[in-house]
Amino acid sequence: MRTFVADIIPRIQRFSKRLDDLTKLTNQHWVSLGDIDQAKRVYIFRANNKLLISENGRVEKGSWEYLGNQSLLLETKDESFLLKHGFFDENVIALKLDSTDNYAFFVNETKYNGELNNIADIIRFLDNKYLRSNNGGGLGSKERPAEFDNIPFSYTVESETDCFNIFWGSHITYSFKYSSGQLGVAYKGTTTDKYFYMDSTFGKQYFNSMDEVAFNLNLYLNSRNNR
Repeated sequence: MRTFVADIIPRIQRFSKRLDDLTKLTNQHWVSLGDIDQAKRVYIFRANNKLLISENGRVEKGSWEYLGNQSLLLETKDESFLLKHGFFDENVIALKLDSTDNYAFFVNETKYNGELNNIADIIRFLDNKYLRSNNGGGLGSKERPAEFDNIPFSYTVESETDCFNIFWGSHITYSFKYSSGQLGVAYKGTTTDKYFYMDSTFGKQYFNSMDEVAFNLNLYLNSRNNR
């Protein structure tokens, strides 16, 4: 199973369906992106946890299991894979190989026919659908879904604290106060030099600047409050 590094996935996770919505996963024909160049390899997740892998009409049988915590176990005759949720919609699944930054991509066969057959096509498709179409233009290239167009955005940094724990190592914790009065907390890894906030479903969401993490945290907090 070929995997790819794709920085776009953390940026679009808030648009993703949850992996535990198994009705959207099962009984579809998912084409493995990494195998398209050599052969068309189709994964079919059966409702009885049987996994069928068809390659040019020859079928290999395996199994799959949803383990909870947005993760899947895939077992074939040769290998087993622990895969974490990356992104999931009716067209594309991106599953992160556990303990790596690499994703396995699967394309719904209804979208496969010459449209999405390499990683560049996938990234272009996702960027056009979820980022460009949802960009309100208020902060350059940052994503601003239309439902948040009227939300005022300005913030102050109320505190900046050097921290350390065994899970994240050395990092800086920032407390934000937005013009709406809402409070938020974001972080910066001192090793990675990346800013991030914690999404209750998808975990760390990474960004390159403080303005970017503050803006996207504001969107996340408002979307959560509006549920």
